[in-house]
Amino acid sequence: MEIRRALPEELEEVGRLTAEVYVSDGYLAEGDGYVIELVDTSRRARDAEIWVAVEGGQVLGSVTFAPVGSAYREIGRDDEGEFRMLAVSPAARGRGIGRALVERCVQRSRELGYAGVRMSSMDVMTSAHRIYERLGFTRAPEDDWSPEPGVTLLAYAARLT
Repeated sequence: MEIRRALPEELEEVGRLTAEVYVSDGYLAEGDGYVIELVDTSRRARDAEIWVAVEGGQVLGSVTFAPVGSAYREIGRDDEGEFRMLAVSPAARGRGIGRALVERCVQRSRELGYAGVRMSSMDVMTSAHRIYERLGFTRAPEDDWSPEPGVTLLAYAARLT
C-alpha cells in the first residue's frame, strides 16, 4: 500500500468513495448537503491537499489535509495542520489504512513546521476517535462545535514534539 497525494484522475473516485462511506456508515443521509461537498474533490484539491491510500491502482482511502491558509480549515490554529474527511473503503478496513492516513497528516504538519495538528469528528464516529487517541490526539472540548442543528463535532488535537 502506498500513501501519496491524489492524482487528478483519481479525484472523482476519491469523492465518490468519501461520500459513499459517510452515507453507508449512517453518518449522513443521501440527500444531505454535505454529501455534495464530499463529492466535490476537484474543488477541495485546489484549496487543500488530498492524500490517498492506494494499492494495485485502487484508492482504498483518503483524507483532506488543510494547511494554514486553506479554505477547508475549521478549527486549526496558525501553528497547526488540520485534517478532515477521512474515509476508508469498507472492504479495506482493519488494515491500518485510517491510521496511516492520519499519520501522514501528522508527518505533513511536521514537514511544514507546525507545532500541532487539530481536527473535528462527528460525535458518532467512535471508531475514528479510537484511532486518533491511539495516535496521541486528545479531546479539545473547547473547540467542539455544531455546523447545523443535530450535528455535534468533537475536536481533537495533538502537539508535535
